[in-house]
Amino acid sequence: MAKYMLLIYGNEQEWATMTAEEILSLDDGHAAFVAAAGSAVLSSHQLEPGGTATTLHGDPAGRATPTDGPFLETKEGLGGYYVVEASDLDRAIAMAQRLPELKMAHCAVEVRPIVDVG
Repeated sequence: MAKYMLLIYGNEQEWATMTAEEILSLDDGHAAFVAAAGSAVLSSHQLEPGGTATTLHGDPAGRATPTDGPFLETKEGLGGYYVVEASDLDRAIAMAQRLPELKMAHCAVEVRPIVDVG
């Protein structure tokens, strides 16, 4: 089985203005996703907003300089992820299509294979 990362992107301002009912609906959608995917979900986490990130920039001498915030300033931020196992990319995409964010116009889900080093 291959491993895939399902990266959930969306407009952080839209997420921040969600009502309690909208948040509950989103949470219910994720619970349904996890229930349907079962043991194929290896890990997942919601992330704090991009403004809480620290980005390290390196130089040829190997020194790292930290800066506040994400590397790129965009309207869409990375809000969370799932690591899943699937037989192939088509199956991983089928799983990702069940994520509730795909019912929101400001969101997108990226499906990316994880390199198998074993």
